[in-house]
Amino acid sequence: MKPTIAVSLTDHPKPKPRDEELVFGRVFTDHMFLMDGVADQGWRNPRVVPYGPLSLDPSAAVLHYSQEIFEGLKAYRSPRDTILLFRPDKNAARLNRSAARMCMPSVDEDMFLHAIKTLVAIDKSWVPSAPGTSLYIRPAMIATEAFLGVRPAKSYLFFLILSPVGAYYAEGFNLVKILVEDKYVRAVKGGTGAAKTGGNYAASLAAGEEAHHHGCAQVLYLDGVERKYIEEVGSMNIAFVIDGTLVTPSLTGSILDGVTRDTVLQLAKDWNVSVSERLISVD
Repeated sequence: MKPTIAVSLTDHPKPKPRDEELVFGRVFTDHMFLMDGVADQGWRNPRVVPYGPLSLDPSAAVLHYSQEIFEGLKAYRSPRDTILLFRPDKNAARLNRSAARMCMPSVDEDMFLHAIKTLVAIDKSWVPSAPGTSLYIRPAMIATEAFLGVRPAKSYLFFLILSPVGAYYAEGFNLVKILVEDKYVRAVKGGTGAAKTGGNYAASLAAGEEAHHHGCAQVLYLDGVERKYIEEVGSMNIAFVIDGTLVTPSLTGSILDGVTRDTVLQLAKDWNVSVSERLISVD
């Protein structure tokens, strides 16, 4: 049986933006999901509450040692006015792979899906309908134990927030320019590149600012050892068509196992398109 999720609805609903006004990640819905966890004891008190600030001790481990993971997926309003999720089970599995790498407790994958469906159903009126829009879903887990010292925390908060969004880039859905980065690296094998953890993104900020200085929207990272082989773009995996073959970097521990990446590869194979996962020299 699915755990019961306590629901406390807001008394002050927010005004909703018009679909044509939506950008990415600036507006949030009326409610959020919270669940408390203790290492080796599991999760308790799953609840939906009005969206609002979190309360953290100034010595919470996430603030000092970046023990944090997150996911990103979307809900879409179909032409039949139903709400659709895209492969959320893949995000549930990846969250737990990230949790293992960051020494954090796993979340039951059925509970992960149950929480998302419950929250999206409560805030379904926030799912936009214009082409190119969606409801972005951000699951996250943070270490909340109050202490100073380098070790895994013993207490955690898992939460979900929702945001109606338009295109991620200022260019909308047009082509974007990317800068090939040969100074900064995103990750190396053995590091946390395959985990969706905040530290990876903080480390990418300098390269992103460099790209913007050159009029580019994003960074194309090379491998951290030889600075020769293509890894991924800061906000996405990448693929090329070379001599009729769809080619993408193989998963070797330094790049994220993207849900879109997996989907594109599966579709290509179903359509009898030649696919190759391998090292790709920037030359």
